Amino acid sequence: MTRRYPFVLFMLIPALLSCNSFNGQAKKYQSPKGYKLTEPQRFRVRESMQEISGIVLFPDEHHIYSINDEQGKVFKIDVTTDKPYPATKFGRSGDYEDLVYTPKGWLILKSNGTLYQMHDTFTDSVTSTEYHFPKKGKQEFESIYLDTLSNSVIMICKQCEEDKAQRATSAYRFHLDNFQFDTDPAYRIDVTEIARLGGIDMKNFRPSAAAIHPKENRLYIISSVNQMLVITGLDGKVQEVYHLKHKLFEQPEGLSFAPNGDMYISNEAGESIADILKFSYKP
Repeated sequence: MTRRYPFVLFMLIPALLSCNSFNGQAKKYQSPKGYKLTEPQRFRVRESMQEISGIVLFPDEHHIYSINDEQGKVFKIDVTTDKPYPATKFGRSGDYEDLVYTPKGWLILKSNGTLYQMHDTFTDSVTSTEYHFPKKGKQEFESIYLDTLSNSVIMICKQCEEDKAQRATSAYRFHLDNFQFDTDPAYRIDVTEIARLGGIDMKNFRPSAAAIHPKENRLYIISSVNQMLVITGLDGKVQEVYHLKHKLFEQPEGLSFAPNGDMYISNEAGESIADILKFSYKP
């Protein structure tokens, strides 16, 4: 009788090593204080918003303003009804990633860093003014948020050329008083610190949405690529890292807060239907 044990053992050794290696990188799914990331209230969105990108929640907490990534339109989503969403067109079709409401009105972020300031929103005479990101080289952005203390908005790189060799993610400021960009980063996020706190190996951090928590005064950053939520100070210093379960967060690309701290995260459609998840805040 032919003995096959050595061959079987030979085949098992790599598998066991692989399992041990995986366990060393095992992700722990926890939640920030005040939230349960496993218990959302889910709102499905209509077919027109299957590529939902940035979101902004208005104080009534059932109207959500959003863009759908391609059409150059802003939509007003009412999560309490299934009626068609009103929309206003501000520009040509393109790769639009996020939006923010400011004291100077709406600003829309294009992936190349161009900002569009909308005028006469939701009227027949809507127009927009373009502000081009001044730095040369390949830049890609997906997130923008309002910094009221400095009367500015801040855009966080998803993939910027100067970050490649630094294991950092840069953020740039656009001033609302003079509509000018700073060419030096407002801060840089340390990727090695995210990796350390997250307990994984990672070379890049690719943010897809960001917003300042209204109660904690800290910055919450979602990354669809990295499948994580990162919390930093307003100076970009990393404080906490949380892994996100793909089952709930298939492609998270929008983030907004209610005044009481309730958190809303939108998922672009992937294998399932696009949705908006609400996480109640209970400090």
